[in-house]
Amino acid sequence: MLDIVFINPGDRKVIFQDLGKDITAIEPPYLTLSFATYLETKGFSVKIIDANAENISPEETLERIKVLNPSLIALMVYGSQPSASTQNMTIAGKVATTIKKDCNIPIVMGGLHPSALPNKTLQEESVDFVIEGEEQIPLEQLLIQLKTNQDFSKVEGLWYYDNNIIKNNTKGKLIENLDEVMPIANWDLLSMEKYRAHNWHCFDDIENRSPYAAIYTSLGCPYKCTFCCINAPFGKSTIRYRSPKIIVDELEILQKKYGIKNIKFIDEMFVLNESHYMTIVDLIIERNLDFNIWCYARVDTVNPTTLEKIKKAGINWLALGIESADPNVRDGASKKMRVKDIKQRVKLIQNAGIHVIGNYIFGLRDDTKESMQETLTMAKELNCEFANFYCAMAYPGSPLYTISLNEKLKLPEQWTGYSQHSYDIQPLPSKYLSAKEILEFRDNAFHNYFEDKRYLNMLELKFGSEVKKYMREITKTKLQRRILE
Repeated sequence: MLDIVFINPGDRKVIFQDLGKDITAIEPPYLTLSFATYLETKGFSVKIIDANAENISPEETLERIKVLNPSLIALMVYGSQPSASTQNMTIAGKVATTIKKDCNIPIVMGGLHPSALPNKTLQEESVDFVIEGEEQIPLEQLLIQLKTNQDFSKVEGLWYYDNNIIKNNTKGKLIENLDEVMPIANWDLLSMEKYRAHNWHCFDDIENRSPYAAIYTSLGCPYKCTFCCINAPFGKSTIRYRSPKIIVDELEILQKKYGIKNIKFIDEMFVLNESHYMTIVDLIIERNLDFNIWCYARVDTVNPTTLEKIKKAGINWLALGIESADPNVRDGASKKMRVKDIKQRVKLIQNAGIHVIGNYIFGLRDDTKESMQETLTMAKELNCEFANFYCAMAYPGSPLYTISLNEKLKLPEQWTGYSQHSYDIQPLPSKYLSAKEILEFRDNAFHNYFEDKRYLNMLELKFGSEVKKYMREITKTKLQRRILE
């Protein structure tokens, strides 16, 4: 009998509306793949059903499960960024309910959201177990108990029912050596042809978004942004690293075995620890690997002296958390950074031949109409090669979630309402603006930015007329929003 089947749930139609057809990226579920690989090294037989990439229904997922007939089903609820875990809970719940109606196979649920709200998840979802904390060791321990005496009290961080009473075990300590639990992944477990990069990531070669891979070089983040939930499974603001050699060994396999060129470093903050990321950069150059990479950085952690070498390694895009033009509104970036400093740093990056994605948030606690307009004005002046405009959301596991509960602010009625692109999105109000006002500003800002002649002309100059035409087509898609009707 197969030991464990992992399911990566997803519902692109609901989460992204029409953008999910061929515009959004389809990212390989690296953490799920990593857990499966770890269990393989421990002698367990594993399979992965990537329901998101295959775009299959809960009913189709059930039929796959019935054929595979595993001892345990693991529903891992993550996504392409920390906030995506919560928005995927609705479809994850449907998958679990569909399976439970037809199969008596135990289901364990893990992921950022279940780890943030383990008790609520166990009570509300059709699952037998929920893991709070990191999943590798608990999954191994749970499989052992299912095969032996079923003493679930021996499984770290496990929430479960014992005679209809909810029990939970103490979380295990954070894993110090990531190399032990995150070996080079067995990418054969995934259907690699299913994945595609972000459209902007491939502006230099828009027709070749596949194949695509995404990997972690570190876990966690040392900062404490109020809107971020990334550290929910870890219990504190911390960052741990995989060894550069293992990372580049894996990158080399991805290129030589799977023909991968487009790569995402998923780390919340790749450009942070210079000795770590520059060792990776040096090894990529030394091995003469040819990649198109994008990764995250902070405006105030980018070292101008490293940019030339970063570019040489194929890091062609840096995503910067700019957030707001107003330092009193800005949360994560250094309060000391002023607009002129941000402009200077963006220009330095672009002068090195690296493209910039500016990430902006509307509706942080101190935002006003005036401060949001200042942010949009700054974004248009920076004229980055791409931009993401977000509404502030109270993601479970973030400080904003706790604040929202304490202040009894209105939260989404269902988990899909946490998606930035969904019909039923329910952003947070700021101290001065309603959720409706913030969302309306955000949606208008998107079109204001991407339909601007200066932006479109810049695209044509840097990437050609086809990319300009492509972006014009994208902006024809208008998101439907319930609270704006």
